[in-house]
Amino acid sequence: METHTRRTFHGTVVSDAMDKTVIVRVDSTRVHPKYKKRYTVSRKFHVHDEKNQYHPGQGVVFCETRPLSRHKRWRVVGPWEKAGKK
Repeated sequence: METHTRRTFHGTVVSDAMDKTVIVRVDSTRVHPKYKKRYTVSRKFHVHDEKNQYHPGQGVVFCETRPLSRHKRWRVVGPWEKAGKK
């Protein structure tokens, strides 16, 4: 039997307007294939937050899960402590 490892990301909460759902922005850096310049790409994920405890500006770690609704395939694992933020 094969076990799957769930994908895990960390990002910043952008919106908490929905019940038990937060929108999380994940920034990643890519390099242009021809010009070799680095640039930032952002993606937004709908993440399940069972207790409604995360608010805009907070960092969260989230992982893959079964489909919970039309857009939600992710659930919050816990807070993400950004380096240097004390």
